[in-house]
Amino acid sequence: MDIRKLQKIIVSALEDIKGKDIEVINTSKLTSMFDRIVIATGDSNRQVKSLAQNVVEKVKEAGGEIVSTEGEDGGEWVLVDLGDVVVHVMQANVRAYYNLEELWSATPAQRRKAVEQARPE
Repeated sequence: MDIRKLQKIIVSALEDIKGKDIEVINTSKLTSMFDRIVIATGDSNRQVKSLAQNVVEKVKEAGGEIVSTEGEDGGEWVLVDLGDVVVHVMQANVRAYYNLEELWSATPAQRRKAVEQARPE
C-alpha cells in the first residue's frame, strides 16, 4: 500500500476516536526499518486500546497488513507495527516521559506538515 494512503488511513482512524496530538514523523532518512512513525495520545487505558484497535481495523479493511501489536494488555502504550509505519498510541504521561518526537528529532514544522498531508480530504 502506498505510504501516503496508509498515513491517511491511520490519521483518520485515530481522529475517529478522538486521538489527541497526532504527529507523523518521516523517518525514511533516519532508519531503513520503517518510513514513518505516527504518535497519538489517548486519555485512558480504554481509549488507548480503542485507538490502536481502530487503526488495526481500518488498515485491514483497506487491505493493509498488520505485522504485530504490543501493549494491548496494559493500555498505557500500544504499538501497532504496520511494516513501513509504526503507530504509537500512548497516555499523556507515558508520551511525555519517553518523548519519541525528540528522540526521532523531527522539527515541529516537519511534524505539522506530515500530519496535514496525512489528513483525509
